[in-house]
Amino acid sequence: MIYQAIVFLPLVGAILAGFFGRAIGPRPTEIITTAFVGIAAVLSWIAFVQAGFGGAVVKVPIARWITSGELDAAWALRIDTLTAVMLVVVNTVSGLVHLYSIGYMHEDDSRERFFSYLSLFTFAMLMLVTADNLVQMFFGWEGVGLASYLLIGFWYTRPSANAAAIKAFVVNRVGDFGFALGIFGIFYVFQSMQLDAVFTAAPAFAGKSMLFLGSEVDILTVLCLLLFVGAMGKSAQFLLHTWLPDAMEGPTPVSALIHAATMVTAGVFMVARMSPLFEFAPVALQLVTLIGAVTAFFAATVGLVQNDIKRVIAYSTCSQLGYMFVACGIGAYSAGIFHLFTHGFFKALLFLGAGSVIHAMHHEQDMRSMGGLAPRIRFTWAMMLIGTLSLTGAGIPHLIGFAGFHSKDAIIEASWAAHTPGNYAFWLLVAAALMTSFYSWRLMFLTFHGAPRWGITGHSPGVVGSEPDLEHGHDHEPHESPPTMLVPLALLAVGSVAAGFAFQHYFIGGGQAVFWGRSLFTAPGNVILEEAHHVPLWVAWSATIAMLLGLGVAWLYYMSATWLPAATARAFRPVYLFLLNAWYFDALYDRLLVRPMFRIGRAFWKTGDGRLIDGIGPDGVAARVLDATGRVVRLQTGYLYHYAFAMLIGVAIILTVFMFTGGQPL
Repeated sequence: MIYQAIVFLPLVGAILAGFFGRAIGPRPTEIITTAFVGIAAVLSWIAFVQAGFGGAVVKVPIARWITSGELDAAWALRIDTLTAVMLVVVNTVSGLVHLYSIGYMHEDDSRERFFSYLSLFTFAMLMLVTADNLVQMFFGWEGVGLASYLLIGFWYTRPSANAAAIKAFVVNRVGDFGFALGIFGIFYVFQSMQLDAVFTAAPAFAGKSMLFLGSEVDILTVLCLLLFVGAMGKSAQFLLHTWLPDAMEGPTPVSALIHAATMVTAGVFMVARMSPLFEFAPVALQLVTLIGAVTAFFAATVGLVQNDIKRVIAYSTCSQLGYMFVACGIGAYSAGIFHLFTHGFFKALLFLGAGSVIHAMHHEQDMRSMGGLAPRIRFTWAMMLIGTLSLTGAGIPHLIGFAGFHSKDAIIEASWAAHTPGNYAFWLLVAAALMTSFYSWRLMFLTFHGAPRWGITGHSPGVVGSEPDLEHGHDHEPHESPPTMLVPLALLAVGSVAAGFAFQHYFIGGGQAVFWGRSLFTAPGNVILEEAHHVPLWVAWSATIAMLLGLGVAWLYYMSATWLPAATARAFRPVYLFLLNAWYFDALYDRLLVRPMFRIGRAFWKTGDGRLIDGIGPDGVAARVLDATGRVVRLQTGYLYHYAFAMLIGVAIILTVFMFTGGQPL
């Protein structure tokens, strides 16, 4: 019963809050949903010890679901090490986000709806990670998409929130279309949706081709590429990343849940789960590596100049997801999941810490209106410092460091050992590490150090960017958050410090073979993690050196020579605007896709519907149709004996025809 409780307790909480929240009141709703997810989190750690360190695969049948011909998709829970890791991440972060939200959302009048959506989001992600077949995985996949739409647009009276929710939903539909085609293709090729059946049959299709659109294509390559398109949308990878920064329109706890434990991690999980297919599709793995490396670099460049504290962390998430996909692309799946595991702690800590700052600043999010907050919110500053040290990878190679240090450095070292063309993956990740350090410490210095800018009108001229278009001023001193918001920060800080050192032996060290069991698959000859342990010394130190360089430049720009940011922005204004506008992808998509669709829709509306359909005659085509069919309509009297009489006449006509034709067809 432990696994059923882990999965369904959040659903029960969502139902109680959604249907009965108004009746029982906001406070009981908060307590019930938080308690249910908290219990699921505790049980997840128990399952992690049982399943994670046992290496066995446990299947828990729930019910029959879909049986149609060869399609048999039963509803069952698949519990192995990979599932156990995801259960810990999802339920732990979700439980702490629930607790944090009690304090953060205490002034909102729709708390019952908010907590119902949070629990529903958690349940959908749990269904995804426990799926034993692809239909169930797709159910959870679409469930997190629905829940993200509801949560991003939670404050539906704001046009910007509605637009962000629609954008996230539409962009994800693009990726989900590819994912659905991949699932259809798997059923067509393997005649099964069950993961075990597909994984067992996969080696037999290695190197085989099929006819597709008049060309011979490798079967597993096509299937894996389609699956990866879904991962690109859900995990906000390059080209399908545009929804993620706008998702900040939702409440801050939503951002923490989306970016740390649900939604964006679904794509990484799916690629790792489908490793028995990807291992036999080297071309697909090369594309995964390329997209991941470009995403890590691209998002880091954009994060350099963002001024909204949440958007900086959002682009950081996009960049870190790139690291995870690089790990999966080079075959180091366990390193990718290890970074997913540690990232869940420090990214949730950073987002919730940012929420504490926003709470202290009376809902101000622009870092140009902050500064000098460390003495006033000392605990929040300490928690954000821990999150920053973990994100930037502070530590001593081959010895000890924060959680992000162990997992991110492992990926960077593995990317060198993979020997991609020109070692592009390694260099892009190192460059991203340098920029990550710069924008992370920039956030810390602008927010917590220097002269206070929150008590004055406008922004400091020493901050990168053009002159502000808004005036901010606050009547109240910044204040520390309530205990319900600070306790989750403290617990996440523990994971941000210790999760890497405590679990590296099992995730990527000598104990990984027993730990992972059969939950991750690597083809014979895949020794990437072994080779990663023997890279040159300068490679092992590269990420640490990049981190120190980023810290030094950030200190120079924002603590020492504070005139440099504005001077740099003026000297390189085209580059600055290019990065500030996120490489103009939104403008490009608006020009190429959105505006043409609006023009086509307007043409059908004004020309097709207005002029042609409604413009014919005095009342349009509809009136002419009614005129033509009016006599037929009048035959429909509604009296049963009229219909019986008409049927009798029809039978008489049929019998007469048969009599004169001898039963032969006319």
